[in-house]
Amino acid sequence: MSDAPIELVDYNPQWAEQFLVEQRALSCALAEWLVGLPEHIGSTAVSGLAAKPIIDIMAPVASLETSVAAIVAAQNIGYVHFPYKPEVMHWFCKPSPERRTHHLHVVPLGSPLWRERLAFRDALRANATLRAEYQALKLQLASQHRRDREAYTEAKTPFISKVLAAARSLALR
Repeated sequence: MSDAPIELVDYNPQWAEQFLVEQRALSCALAEWLVGLPEHIGSTAVSGLAAKPIIDIMAPVASLETSVAAIVAAQNIGYVHFPYKPEVMHWFCKPSPERRTHHLHVVPLGSPLWRERLAFRDALRANATLRAEYQALKLQLASQHRRDREAYTEAKTPFISKVLAAARSLALR
């Protein structure tokens, strides 16, 4: 299975509407397992931020164990399941690994992953300086790791960790 290369594009205001369309579809297809509304995460969820044109969605479930059957339900609406980090999520792409328009992360509500992804998104939404720093980093890493998604993702980890540590520090005040 070959992955699509990493390509970043300027922010597109249509991403918000694309998310809402998919949120409705997922809310219906996964209703039996969801414990809340799916959230728009990732760079397409941050106005003004360059991103891979892939809508990242995080859907809340009670647990991974009780939501295993949701894998088939997501596949029935065009998602391709891949056991990426199966200890923390059920992960999918749509329509294929070669041409991605959506990523779906089925994650237990309130889990560390759930909280961190929302905190990072919200920090970027609230701080133009962080957005600019993150965009510059992403552009540099996309150039360096165009064909290696795992290396691209891993190289962003120190920045993400720094932002999350600052968010936790602010929350403790």
